Amino acid sequence: MGYVTAVPVPSPRSEAPLPGRAGRLSLAVALLAGALGAAVALLATRQQWSEGTTTVAGGAFPLTASGSDVTGVPAALAIVGLAALVAVFAVRRSGRLLVAALLALSGAGTIAAAVLGASDSSALDEKAARATGDTAATVSTLSHTAWPYAAAVGGALILLAGLLALRYGRLWPAMSGRYERGGAPRPRPRARAADPDRPEEIWKALDRGEDPTGA
Repeated sequence: MGYVTAVPVPSPRSEAPLPGRAGRLSLAVALLAGALGAAVALLATRQQWSEGTTTVAGGAFPLTASGSDVTGVPAALAIVGLAALVAVFAVRRSGRLLVAALLALSGAGTIAAAVLGASDSSALDEKAARATGDTAATVSTLSHTAWPYAAAVGGALILLAGLLALRYGRLWPAMSGRYERGGAPRPRPRARAADPDRPEEIWKALDRGEDPTGA
């Protein structure tokens, strides 16, 4: 005679909790990398990227240019990347893939703009032309700081967050909505009728505006 057991046989999926751990770990790394990368990129664009001198009234006139003077692309893409990082949790399926791709592209664009801006002298040349009143004036003794490369590092962190979202985003949770798929509000659970043998429950039901009889 055979015996029937009530103990459920674990499925292969329940025996492999790795996707859950991978999802949590990738989520934490992506959030940290994306937020830190955007902060670093925004901070770097506010710092001095280059300096030089031009000749005014026979003397050397010092000039400096910040990252925002050189290019506004890294700061703009850092903001886009930060918004995309938040939007990843508001969408699902194909929408999440598109937002994750936007996050990765924001990081790649930040890197490219920062590296190109590291050797740019146009911002200082414009300042030299304004300082001398000569549109043909250029800057001399040009030098650059390390801040453009700091912005590139921030872009690399944003890119990492985007790649993690593309690879593991399907394992991440999504924001819970107030409505179901059909757009109808979710039904509220019906309150339990008050026990007539317990007067305190009747008074509580009356205070909530409910019918104590449950009718």
